[in-house]
Amino acid sequence: MLIEESYHDVKTSYGTTMRLFVYHPKILNYPNVKFPGVVVYSEIYQVTGPVSRFAKDIAGQGFIVVCPSIYHNFESYEALAYDNEGTDKGNTYKITKELKSYDEDNKLAIDYLTSLSTCNGKIGATGMCLGGHLAFRAALDPRVRAAVCFFATDIHNHALGKGQQDDSLKRCAEIKGELIMIFGCKDNHVPLEGRDLIRSELRKNNIEMTFIEINDAQHAFIRDEMSKGRYDPATTKNCMEWLFELFNRKLKLDYGDHDGKETKIENVC
Repeated sequence: MLIEESYHDVKTSYGTTMRLFVYHPKILNYPNVKFPGVVVYSEIYQVTGPVSRFAKDIAGQGFIVVCPSIYHNFESYEALAYDNEGTDKGNTYKITKELKSYDEDNKLAIDYLTSLSTCNGKIGATGMCLGGHLAFRAALDPRVRAAVCFFATDIHNHALGKGQQDDSLKRCAEIKGELIMIFGCKDNHVPLEGRDLIRSELRKNNIEMTFIEINDAQHAFIRDEMSKGRYDPATTKNCMEWLFELFNRKLKLDYGDHDGKETKIENVC
């Protein structure tokens, strides 16, 4: 599917401007076609080449994608470099930015998508690393019907935002949509104990969820540039199949009303 690239600047309550990078699918000769919307959250480096390509892959499957420049509180919209200086800046900003600013970013991004005449009003979220956590946090918004969180950092240790008082996991009962949580077993950013905590809290709160732990995958395995030897194209392809299955099922179909019946699974071989 063809896509068009543009951007949209929105004013925040912090007196800053957040740039939304927009990737919009199009079908020639059908100007009134409607698509679901997806917010794609970046890692700590803002919207880099790998994040942009990830977003375009999703847009090309029939989703209007926006990528927020999450560090508008400190920087312009340009990506940080994949070097020591960029890493240090990104990690500092991550825990300096206020949680309510992250939440406002999410609201503004969803508001923009739902304002488009070409959006069907159904919203999903995804992201990698910090962006995986922000996609998880986006799912606290009842408008988000599906979220795919890639190696989401700082959920298990509540370390996101100013003062590192993140409450994402504590609030997981508010999630109304369906989640896919994807982690690498060799990701030292989210150790086994952290993954177990996230999974148990989501299960305890009866969240619709698929929890995937990939044996040989490391942190940032989906990043196709400057991944420090961790990029795994085959695993990334498999994960994208999970993403598209969920987004197609939750964002493109019209379910109608629930019939109110309890689903009983027959115990047969």
